[in-house]
Amino acid sequence: MRWLDKISWTIVLVAAGTLGLAPFTPEPHVWEKLKMLAAGDLVRGIDWFDLAMHGAPFVVLVLKAFRESAKVQKR
Repeated sequence: MRWLDKISWTIVLVAAGTLGLAPFTPEPHVWEKLKMLAAGDLVRGIDWFDLAMHGAPFVVLVLKAFRESAKVQKR
């Protein structure tokens, strides 16, 4: 997972804030897809793809945060 170390925090935060939340109105797209998933309405392939694309920046953000915290605790 060294590729996470090569990505700057700025890039990860900008990606999560823009790609992850776009479109912003009426509600963030990833939030809409998560609500559909919780309700069991996420059935079409395009919806799953959409969730993966809008959720990926947040997954990278969480993985990078865990990796950074593990490096700090290791010192």
